[in-house]
Amino acid sequence: MAQSKPPTERIREYLGQLTPRTRGRLLTEAERLQLCGDDMTGFEVILVELRAEFRKDHTYDRVDHGSRYFFQPLEPIVAENTPERANFGQISRGSLAPIWEWINQDLLPTMARDYTNTMKQALGANNTREAQQVAAAFQNKVGKYLESTLGAADAADRARAALAMYTSSRAAFGDLNKMLCVLRARDALAEFNKSLPAKFNKFEDEQLAELRVRLDAFRTKNADAVPFALMMVVKRLKTPWQVIRFATKAARSKAAADIAATPYAIAVPMVLEQVDDRRLALRHTLRANRIPIAKDILTDIYNIERALRANWPS
Repeated sequence: MAQSKPPTERIREYLGQLTPRTRGRLLTEAERLQLCGDDMTGFEVILVELRAEFRKDHTYDRVDHGSRYFFQPLEPIVAENTPERANFGQISRGSLAPIWEWINQDLLPTMARDYTNTMKQALGANNTREAQQVAAAFQNKVGKYLESTLGAADAADRARAALAMYTSSRAAFGDLNKMLCVLRARDALAEFNKSLPAKFNKFEDEQLAELRVRLDAFRTKNADAVPFALMMVVKRLKTPWQVIRFATKAARSKAAADIAATPYAIAVPMVLEQVDDRRLALRHTLRANRIPIAKDILTDIYNIERALRANWPS
């Protein structure tokens, strides 16, 4: 009797029967579920095989050059969180691959194919400026098409169902809507991001007032994109919870109703999300018995809690 093949070899044979695109989707979904805390026992060998194929450079970049240029306006607010854990001002990196696949396969297949071919020519000629212009033109086309596609309830339902063919994450549809918002405010967000310092070592009244003027100017024409502008600020804060001061300093009092009435009230749930992210990180480090790291995370949680108590009604 012929000896049965070892499990690893059988897994390699099974994966070899799938198309590269399907293997890539499988890896994306497996990593998303892993980040969500799902039990991946028995899946380790598959992850090792797929990562060996798609993560040779040890990065988590799942996109080709064309999609990289297309998603460039999103980079300042892209988060490594899963789509389910991306806050109001973030777009999960895990949503980019399925959204790109959906655009190419279902939404605008002909335009996407033309875009890819034109982009290859521009990049082949090392013409970065032309590549950026080509990407901007395609962003405009996708943005306009999405506005009409997502505008009606039945059309939005169809888009949600179509996107579900490329990812099991329901939150990816939310990231699609965020992407549309970012594309609408693409130039304004880029200008605002460029105006920010590399790092806010201190974020006191003077810095806050100066930045508030910039945000107010941004908000007059791009109110829907304020969460993304705030997230750009958060990334530059040495102490990220300080973003809450946009809401509390602008309020007439520390009463919840007054804080909620400010134009930057969304900063409050952003800080609460920071606490929840650290809670999940604490759970993972404790499971891995990494006690020194767990202590640092717990200290950070306590610091944020104290800050919230100082800025929030009792």
